Amino acid sequence: MTEPSGRRERKKAATRRKIADTALRLFLERGYDEVGIRDIAAEADVAVTTVFSHFASKEALVFEQDSNFEENLRGAVEGREPAEPLIPALRGEIQALVRHCTADSVAPVWRMIDGSPALREYEESMRLRHAESLAAAMAADPGLGRTPTACRAIARFVVDAYSVAREAADPEAAVDEVFRMIEAAWAAASPAVSR
Repeated sequence: MTEPSGRRERKKAATRRKIADTALRLFLERGYDEVGIRDIAAEADVAVTTVFSHFASKEALVFEQDSNFEENLRGAVEGREPAEPLIPALRGEIQALVRHCTADSVAPVWRMIDGSPALREYEESMRLRHAESLAAAMAADPGLGRTPTACRAIARFVVDAYSVAREAADPEAAVDEVFRMIEAAWAAASPAVSR
């Protein structure tokens, strides 16, 4: 995500960061279900309305980097050079996410997410939203030459690759294995192969 350039944008970004950091600290200290939005607002020294102007829900506070992931996936499609293959670009984004999500420092966060039905449901809806956004970017690229259905299927496979890898004993090997399947599916969806 790009750094905010103006004073106002920097101040808004700093407030957002402060709210997210405060929320995560409180969730990990007290438990997700034990912390309310009022607690977060009071601890971050902001109004409850300020919390909601930055985050649509309590669950969104846990997944604060959500928009970055979606932007990065779209960027892997839209920012490629014309001849650059798509799947390796997407693989790079998923590998970066898996490295982040499997770091020891985030293990307590994943334990919290795994232990909360509300957070697991939010994560699932977030993954579906990311997959739809990725599929739209793929389908909009005329150089890829795949049907919207193929783009949606591959996008879901790509987005789910990180959760499969995150839960694997060897996350890097899991990314490799999943992306071999994605490569094969992408090749099979080629118009030249389909006909």
